[in-house]
Amino acid sequence: MAAVVFTASAFPPLALGFFGLGTGYLIYGPKELLGWPKGREGDEAAVARSLGVWGIWLPGFCQFVTGIILFVGLTWFQVFAKTAPFYMAAFAFTAYGIHWFALGWNRYQRNDPRTNAGMCVAFMVISAVGANVFFSAGDWPVGLLFVGLFTVYFFDFFASIGLRLGELGLGFFHLVTGAWLMYLAYATAVDFAIGYHWRV
Repeated sequence: MAAVVFTASAFPPLALGFFGLGTGYLIYGPKELLGWPKGREGDEAAVARSLGVWGIWLPGFCQFVTGIILFVGLTWFQVFAKTAPFYMAAFAFTAYGIHWFALGWNRYQRNDPRTNAGMCVAFMVISAVGANVFFSAGDWPVGLLFVGLFTVYFFDFFASIGLRLGELGLGFFHLVTGAWLMYLAYATAVDFAIGYHWRV
């Protein structure tokens, strides 16, 4: 029986993952840093529900889909280059996507955020691994992203245990890292779509 060989793909869905996470960060950051938006007529539950929905669908679903496509493309169909950065991207996008399902759902339900403290430790580890892998591979734009992610979870740890300074730092680094993610999404899309070389 002849083996089925799939053609290599030059179009991994990286821009989708960057865009989804960046959008989530840009939505969550203003609430954490500036307290905006305020609930209409004091209804903060409505704001929490809205943030929860966005958290599940943009950073959650977009990253999860990206990670699964990368893992399937690397393992079952072998259509993506088998390199450490692609493996790390699949690992990170999948893990971050799943954890955003939980973050979004907990925000929607207004559940106790203190349980996020342990999650923050685990995601600081993933972020450190990602920075190590991408800087070692010479991909400093994505390495820098993982430094931003590490900083997000560092401040999220303190926000989770109720320190206002932690929430302010979390909001600030959500916005800074979200802006960098928008650059990565834009640069990756134009690189793949029309052959620009914005990412060095």
